[in-house]
Amino acid sequence: MKIIKITTVLVLLVAFMTSCSSVRVASDYDQNANFSQYKTFAFFKPGIDKAEISDLDKRRILRAIENEMISKGFTKSEEPDLLVSIFTKTKENINIYQNNMFGYYGWGWNPWYWGAGGNTVNTTSEGTLYLDLIDAENKQLVWQGMGTAALAKEVNKKQERIDEIVKKILEKYPPGANR
Repeated sequence: MKIIKITTVLVLLVAFMTSCSSVRVASDYDQNANFSQYKTFAFFKPGIDKAEISDLDKRRILRAIENEMISKGFTKSEEPDLLVSIFTKTKENINIYQNNMFGYYGWGWNPWYWGAGGNTVNTTSEGTLYLDLIDAENKQLVWQGMGTAALAKEVNKKQERIDEIVKKILEKYPPGANR
């Protein structure tokens, strides 16, 4: 009986931990764009100013983007080929895990047990980061990446989590590179 309880808790813990660490990504792009022509980048301030997050988180995101772009061979420039803009969304997820296995009727039923079962309520914040790459010459969007993941609550883990999200998004750039 005790082994079943421990196994159930471990399975829920593993499921929770793997769901927190995963980043879901998607991308879209202009099929007529020549991505090999882009060598330099700069941040698109009007777009970044519209992002509804704290200035601290904006700086964390921009730092992560800059590091990833440089690692891909881009150079930050005053006269860029690409402009980088961001957009963010957040939502609160409420998860209720019910474990009524040892209460009420059925297997393990106990007529003296009147508890609420083994309910666990957990809330997580999930964020989506949109990363837009805009052709600087004609001001048209040429590539967009999106990453959705659970957000870190601890201040010392935020930069690490943002770095992971940005890295996963930019793995999709340039289009066709992962084939």
